[in-house]
Amino acid sequence: MTSQDLEHRIKLRNIVIEDYDDIREIMNAVYGWEGGSFTKEEIERQLAIFPEGQICIEDNGIVVAAAFCIVVDYAKWGDNHNYDIITNYGKFDTHDPEGDTLYGTDLFVRPEYRGMRLGRRLYDARKELCENLNLRAIIAGGRIPGYRKYADQMTPKQYIKEVRNKEIYDPVLSFQLANDFHVRKVMVKYLPDDVESKEYATLIEWINAYYDETEKLVGGRKSIVRAGLVQWQMRYMSSVEDLLSQMEFFVDTVSGYKADFVIFPEFFNAPLMALYNDLSAADCVRKLADFTEKIREELVNMAVAYNINIVAGSMPEYREHKLYNVSYLCKRDGSWEEQYKLHITPDEQQYWGLQGGNSLRVFNTNAGRIGILICYDVEFPELGRLLADQEMDILFVPFWTDTKNAYLRVRRCAQARAIENECYVAITGSVGNLPNVENMDIQYSQAAVFSPSDFSFPHDAIVAEATPNTETTLVVDLDLDLLRKVRTQGSVRNLQQRRKDLYRVMMTRKKQSQPKEEEETTIN
Repeated sequence: MTSQDLEHRIKLRNIVIEDYDDIREIMNAVYGWEGGSFTKEEIERQLAIFPEGQICIEDNGIVVAAAFCIVVDYAKWGDNHNYDIITNYGKFDTHDPEGDTLYGTDLFVRPEYRGMRLGRRLYDARKELCENLNLRAIIAGGRIPGYRKYADQMTPKQYIKEVRNKEIYDPVLSFQLANDFHVRKVMVKYLPDDVESKEYATLIEWINAYYDETEKLVGGRKSIVRAGLVQWQMRYMSSVEDLLSQMEFFVDTVSGYKADFVIFPEFFNAPLMALYNDLSAADCVRKLADFTEKIREELVNMAVAYNINIVAGSMPEYREHKLYNVSYLCKRDGSWEEQYKLHITPDEQQYWGLQGGNSLRVFNTNAGRIGILICYDVEFPELGRLLADQEMDILFVPFWTDTKNAYLRVRRCAQARAIENECYVAITGSVGNLPNVENMDIQYSQAAVFSPSDFSFPHDAIVAEATPNTETTLVVDLDLDLLRKVRTQGSVRNLQQRRKDLYRVMMTRKKQSQPKEEEETTIN
């Protein structure tokens, strides 16, 4: 009777010793060239050592496929091993419950069941086990049985490249590559009796995107991060105390939802410019800069008091006769860091004489690695890519725009940054009018959070968005584990599949009295 004659009842489960007769039959059929099946005593030993790692698929009560594995401290073995060494000649007493790697020793399918993708189910089960045990990776030695036909034409390395490029089909390697494994190296005499593979094998690896090397019971890496975006109403304020009171209201409100971040817009303190409307626009913004240090200090205090990280939009900073636009990250631990706006719009240069900053960085927080790009900066894709290369999870974009078309430039570029850099991007601006403030008189905003575009995320890659031109807050949960998944297992993998042999984006330094970093795209 063949598998096509059955009404299938497929079940994935762990192996028990009563399955031995079925397993022996399959292994003798598949591994006859290598001596056939494990003995019953060997399987009993494997089940005693690591029962969770021995998995099978049954159909109508008969085992039709199985996979065996152990856990090892991979650094003890390294890449230069073979099957007998890492399993101690099938004794499997090399299993280390404190190890960091799931090592796949054997996987086989009853010949008449090939074509039913049962091997894929077993690989997926191994991946699930690896994630649940918080192991770094799955590693295995893989046969390349198709190499025998090409051994006189190419090296194993060339053969693997042709298989990867779909020019050659290998019944084992092609399947492994299709299941998100990559070839770590070519091994010699991994299975000395493997004539079809000419005694060569591939050392394959699958990386667990969810692996947490320093898992902690308290204060560990967060999987879900909550962010609150303040869509800020521009209104007349008679003093800096009025401004801080309004800010504290939003910090208090957002922190009440147990948020990790609250973000304010670019130039949220612009209402204070109305106090100096008798001055020119350039002088007025420099007077506004006098409040910046006090506001930053008060926001640091709020971050501690309300246990929340505050992305303080942006404010002007005037020092050494130069005017900058700076965003402060006020952390819940009492520290603070800064990111300057790098690109200045023609309008900002003409009215205020703003100058661009000279550095770009990613910030470590207790809720992920974040970047900050102020408004116009998000329209330069090189910056987002440089931040992504530093493993940024969330990009915050405080902006100020006066018209809808200006807003749409920021929004659509932010969406592109989320997709191409496989990260979340949160944007927020200000709404309302400031009749007595030159160059800041009208505002347009719709706060939003964008995600990569793949199955794990919203169908339109928009996590949430606020009502346009209304003072409000947007509170959103962001799943950082989904980012790790899309970067290694996504439908497309923009970061992983860049042609670094053809082009690169890098930071360069110029020699001058104050070292200056600039972004540069270099085409090789």
